[in-house]
Amino acid sequence: VQLVESGGGLVQEGGSLRLSCRASGLTFDGYSMGWFRQAPGKEREGVSCITPNGSTRHYADSVKGRFTISRDNAKNTLYLQMNSLNPEDTAMYYCAAGTAWRPAACLTSDFVYWGQGTQVTVSS
Repeated sequence: VQLVESGGGLVQEGGSLRLSCRASGLTFDGYSMGWFRQAPGKEREGVSCITPNGSTRHYADSVKGRFTISRDNAKNTLYLQMNSLNPEDTAMYYCAAGTAWRPAACLTSDFVYWGQGTQVTVSS
């Protein structure tokens, strides 16, 4: 299984980025997918996750109204549209695939496959 993230970079406060995660080696539409992030010195946290068919999404409170998760099962690709970015969003962003689903949270323990991450840096 491979999950390859792309789309990170350096952006000014208030700007936007779109992350992509291309999956291979798994039946993509059989997995919940999630975006997680980890800033230096902090634990990895769930940002957003989505059910296998894309019908249900969960967002962390810190990104609600600014980030949008989506998936294209025909392309085996997961997306994260990030708007109104602020310096607190600076982190390494990881995509992950899992077989569990919790409507109230994206937990790292529910995801079994992980990408290598893409860095997002927001300057003030």
